[in-house]
Amino acid sequence: MHPLTANEDFRLLFWARVREFAVPPSMIESATDRRTAGDWAGACAAAHVDVDLDLRAAGRANGPRFAAQVRADLRHLAPDLLRWHFPRVGPDGLLRPGLTVSLARYPADADSGDATHLVARTPPAWAAGGQRISLALWEPSVPRAGAGLHPHPRPDRRFRLDLHRHLWDVRRVGELRERSGSGQPPTVGDPAVEDIRAEVAQLSGFAVDRWAAEAALLLRADGCGDGAVTVRLGTRRRVVLDLGTPDAPGPTITAAPPRGRNRVLPVLPEAATRSLPDLELLRAGLIDADGLHPLVASALVPDHRPVGRSRSPDSPGNARLVECRGDAHRIGVVDGVLVPLDHTPDEIRREELLVALGGTALPCLEMIDRAHRRPESFVDVRARLDHGDSAGALAVVEGLLGPDVVLRNGLLRDELETAIRRRVAQGLFRAGLAGFAPGPTAWDTRRRDVRTHPRHAIRP
Repeated sequence: MHPLTANEDFRLLFWARVREFAVPPSMIESATDRRTAGDWAGACAAAHVDVDLDLRAAGRANGPRFAAQVRADLRHLAPDLLRWHFPRVGPDGLLRPGLTVSLARYPADADSGDATHLVARTPPAWAAGGQRISLALWEPSVPRAGAGLHPHPRPDRRFRLDLHRHLWDVRRVGELRERSGSGQPPTVGDPAVEDIRAEVAQLSGFAVDRWAAEAALLLRADGCGDGAVTVRLGTRRRVVLDLGTPDAPGPTITAAPPRGRNRVLPVLPEAATRSLPDLELLRAGLIDADGLHPLVASALVPDHRPVGRSRSPDSPGNARLVECRGDAHRIGVVDGVLVPLDHTPDEIRREELLVALGGTALPCLEMIDRAHRRPESFVDVRARLDHGDSAGALAVVEGLLGPDVVLRNGLLRDELETAIRRRVAQGLFRAGLAGFAPGPTAWDTRRRDVRTHPRHAIRP
């Protein structure tokens, strides 16, 4: 196995970028205000989470006790915290598409193994514009009920949060620090497999010291008598963690068995396999406590007191300096439009006519044209649009160019139009009109291989 130093740096930089743009502060503040006021549906709306369940119908079908349990979980659901911890794919850190994640299980009765799941779903890659999540109820007896066109309505074994409520339930957030802490690491059980020994010794980004405790929770929850679970280390790499028996105490790690038996063993959830990136970001100095979700910060840094500073998209200010023919000139927003401030209207009209005839534009006009087509903050605007923060992206654009600007042809305008088309595709998916969705065209080919096939992405 190759050393992970360089890859680990990339992983932390990846997560620092995700934490900067994926869940904007305005979303967290709005969702928190509505949740604390008792409006769980409003909190979901603020966090771009669609509610696809009917509590009254669920109560009629499964009884009032079932409805009360679901309602209690929804009232304590922090949808912005769920978005913060939801599985993501590289290279941009977008929500993993086409996924169904179990948040909670409600057994039908004490004697029945069947359970209804509260699930969170993401749309397929072609409908991922806006990066929205939906909440629904899933029952084994009717696996596609209410799933619409979703490609994978069944809860995923690898991505499940019903055993990790601290990642979305405000009642359990206090467990975050403990379950991100240290324990007793497992030993390598098969001395003949030297690559396993080397691999386990060099694992970075994996919560190896928590595997045994998390595996015990998994086995108890699933009622499994076998004390072994499969741990997925990568696309083609798996090992078996055996907790042992009273006669042969563990835990030990061995090579994964043939695929047939490997599928029978329970799979350690991804939330338990990998370490929490926020803790590593704090230790590496790539983020401070104020840059974390407030609930995460309260758990990881208990003595931290928020400074109360605004974390809204930065504005470059009203005036910017440009070196223009030997002088320092200003450009700024006037009457909602970015204009040169140190040139007269007649001079501007003259220079615009000269440019139309093939001449060289004033540096001030060149800077304004460049800002329209590809501003300095274009990468940040694209990141906000990719993560569904259209309000934040528009705030940055308006701060740069003015609220009444008419965009010229260029990368910025193309990116905004692409975001609109992706939101249209997402609306068509929600309406069950997949046949009317746009096919692959020039506007959606950017990183299309990653968005369509997450397994080909660089792992975060």
